[in-house]
Amino acid sequence: MAEWKIYTPEGIQDVLINECFFKRNLEQRVRKVFRSSGYYEVETPTVEFYDVFSTEENIIPQETMFKFFDQQGRILVLRPDITIPIARVAATKYRDNRYPLRMSYIGNAFKYNELGGGKQKEFTQAGVEIIGAKTPQADAEVIATAIDAVKATGLKNFQIDIGQVEFFKGLMEETGLSDAETEKMRVLIDKKDFLGIEELVKKHNIKDGLKDLILDLPKLFGSIDIIDKVEKYPINKRSIDALNNLRSIIKMLDDYGLCKYVSIDLGMVQSLNYYSGTIFRGFTYGVGFPILSGGRYDGLVEKFGRKSPATGFSMGINMVMMALERQNIEIEKPEIDTLVFCEEGGRGTAFRICQALRSQEIVVEMDINGEGFEMARSYAVSKEIGGILRVIDDENIELHNLEENKISKVSMGELLNA
Repeated sequence: MAEWKIYTPEGIQDVLINECFFKRNLEQRVRKVFRSSGYYEVETPTVEFYDVFSTEENIIPQETMFKFFDQQGRILVLRPDITIPIARVAATKYRDNRYPLRMSYIGNAFKYNELGGGKQKEFTQAGVEIIGAKTPQADAEVIATAIDAVKATGLKNFQIDIGQVEFFKGLMEETGLSDAETEKMRVLIDKKDFLGIEELVKKHNIKDGLKDLILDLPKLFGSIDIIDKVEKYPINKRSIDALNNLRSIIKMLDDYGLCKYVSIDLGMVQSLNYYSGTIFRGFTYGVGFPILSGGRYDGLVEKFGRKSPATGFSMGINMVMMALERQNIEIEKPEIDTLVFCEEGGRGTAFRICQALRSQEIVVEMDINGEGFEMARSYAVSKEIGGILRVIDDENIELHNLEENKISKVSMGELLNA
């Protein structure tokens, strides 16, 4: 077993200095967006009981979860998702609070199947949830917050595709397909498997107009005009209400001034067991998977004991980082502004200088090698530190500008005022 001690498991990685610096700054920018919109952060446990994620609808297949046992033999998991634990928290810890609740999170989740195309078994999610509001305004706000969060990361070219699960359910209700066949149809449409859809449709006596609409579903994406086009087909009230809901949300996003980021995709049919209305995904070039996804999930909170509508979204921080890298968007790297070197007689002054500069948010590193000034200078050059403050004693301080190769003398007062 010792041969593996210097490696990490497949799909798990170390986040090294430059990447971690950028990742934390990215998370903080996203967190700022959430807070400015009234979403405040909660932190759920990394380890949860398996029962939290185990449902009759198989929302998260058990084979994708990291499972183990506690001392009492109960099954535990590393959380594969953060929305579900937040639903648990809302239904229990905030059961008697005034609704709606606005909550946000940034944390790691774990799934066995998260491999390929840059996906990892351990990944970071950031998202928001609105618990207790069943209105188009809530859906529009969540989508607008998602767009603002993506913009804050530095990505400029991205698109949010919006669909409606209830529209699809209304169509399937008209066809008379069984639950199993409806799920099969959902998978075929989600994969845009035109041949498979046609074969399944031919097996049933579906009226011509409805049949044509189902065959066209994977191609029904674009502007709000798609809704006007679809309304001409023979569809039931459930589907019409879903389209009206979608139209309201798009109009609100237009009022937000965000419609340029949005398109409609009526062929988007994510898990019917989880989502119950508007759904959406965010895409950008350079990454083969959505960088975010979300939607309305009105039945989830009730599974934990409190009936409540809900909507939200989750962004993949790792996916966003990959997109930024592949789009050659410049990212921040950690920098040291100044190296402070002190002679024996200037140690106290050097410490005071460090404290004063750091209080001004200047990044200062103290020389701790103890190998003389020339070695400190060589070290500073190798780390691309622009300057060295050489503190000889309380009165004599030299400022070494390494970029211009200049040396000047400064007093303590001049230095701090500068």
